[in-house]
This record gives sequence, C-alpha cells and structure tokens, in this order.
Amino acid sequence: MTESTIDETGGDAGRYADVNGLRMYYEIHGDGPPLVLLHGALSGIDSSFGKLLPALGRVRRIVAVEQQAHGHTADIDRPLSYGQMADDTLALLEQIGVGDADVLGFSKGAGVALEIAVRRPALVRKLVVISLAYSADGLYPELLEGEKKMKPGDLNGTPWQAEYARIAPNPEGWPALVEKVVRLDLEFEGWPANAVRSIAAPALIVIGDADIVRPEHAVELLRLLGGGVPGDLAGLPRSRLAVLPGTTHVTMMEWSDWIAPMVAEFLDAPVPDPLAGADRKA
Repeated sequence: MTESTIDETGGDAGRYADVNGLRMYYEIHGDGPPLVLLHGALSGIDSSFGKLLPALGRVRRIVAVEQQAHGHTADIDRPLSYGQMADDTLALLEQIGVGDADVLGFSKGAGVALEIAVRRPALVRKLVVISLAYSADGLYPELLEGEKKMKPGDLNGTPWQAEYARIAPNPEGWPALVEKVVRLDLEFEGWPANAVRSIAAPALIVIGDADIVRPEHAVELLRLLGGGVPGDLAGLPRSRLAVLPGTTHVTMMEWSDWIAPMVAEFLDAPVPDPLAGADRKA
C-alpha cells in the first residue's frame, strides 16, 4: 500500500509505502525514463542528492528512496545489510510498477545498487556507482580503524545528524542508527569478483581522487565490469571510470555540476559495441 504525503518544501513528491515491515519513504520527481537514487549512510535524499536531483530530474523520472532508519523512514528491529536494503528497494519498485530502470547509488547506496544489479539483472538498464568499494580491501584501513573507536556522539552537530533530527520519525534514534551503520561497515566483506563480473549492465564508476575508496580498487572494479581496455583498438567498453580531482568522500556530492552532465550523457549513450573498434588502426 502506498500513501502520499507532503514534503517539507510544500510539494507532493514525498510518499510512503508499506514494504517488508517498513513504512518506507520515497519521492518521485520529473518525467522520462526512471532513475532510482540510493543515498549514502547516515543521510537522506536531500543530504545525498540535494544538488544532483534537480539537474537529473529535468531529464529523468527520479525515484529516490530512504532506507530503514534513514531520513523519513523509521527504524525497525533488525540490523542493516546490503541484502535487506536491496530487498526493500526491489519490493518498493515492484509495488509502484517500476519494472526496469537506471540505478544510481552513492557510498552505501552504491553498495545497494550493486546488490540489486547482482540479484535482479533484468531490472537494471544502466548502473552508476559513486564512491563504491565492492570489497573491504577497497577502503583505506585507517577508515575502519577509526570507526572501531567512533561513538554516536562524535557525529553530533554534523549536517547528517542535523538532518536526522529535523526529519526522522524518531529523532532520538540517532545513536542506534550510527551503531547499525558502524556494525555494517565492520562486518562488511563485499561481493565475490565473479558476482561483480556477472553484471551485464553498463556501469559508470565515479570516485574522488581523495575519496575513502582507493583509486586502484576503482580500476579493479572497472575491469570486472568490462572496462579497462584500449578503446582505439577494441572499441569503447560498456563501463567507464571518472575520477574527480580535489574531491573527498564528504565533498563528492558538492560537484553536481560535474556529475550531472556525465551521468545524463552516460544514461543516454547507446551501449557500445565491443567489436566496433576491432579493425581500427592507430
């Protein structure tokens, strides 16, 4: 069952759906082919995509969701996992009649996007993953060491905590959310290389040059997804890599003026023929 609501800007984009025991919040913006947006950890739609969504909403019908315990979606008594968040998202899309779509995820949302592409390949037309580590060794080890020592109160006063206090159904639930996210990170093992390699959808991989994801790892991911070939000889591969200069994980989504046109062009581009450049001569 879906239910419309009024968002904070006075529009009617915000809605709720009953999904797997959740009262799951989502928004729909714009017209055109569907593009699913999946936010990062400790964030909601606005803090992850506040600058990117308006630009993409001019060329796509955006379906942006808020996962368990994030944003307007209340927590329930279960841990966070990529599998469960993918199941919740897939159930929501089925409920609202989205049978195939482009999928874009940032950070933890990129992991959910990857899980969806592995589980339901027929649904994903094209895949955009921003700041994705597909295995634990893709992250800098000092990041995980820092999380082992982190307390929920360490994030008080951050934009993420302020957004949560403003829109969450239970603003007192912040410490529980932080603890669930830390547990998700520390128990993360990733996806087997063969599972990633099985994804047929063309992919755009985006990281910052000072991101939490090691650049070498992003290149490994590119190769698993069919990229990393000499395009002048073999033709353009189906997957691409973009590294944004002077960009950290936290500042990544500030660069909507870089990301939006790259994403729009990628989604509109025909799928490259891997044999198209086979006969070219340098």
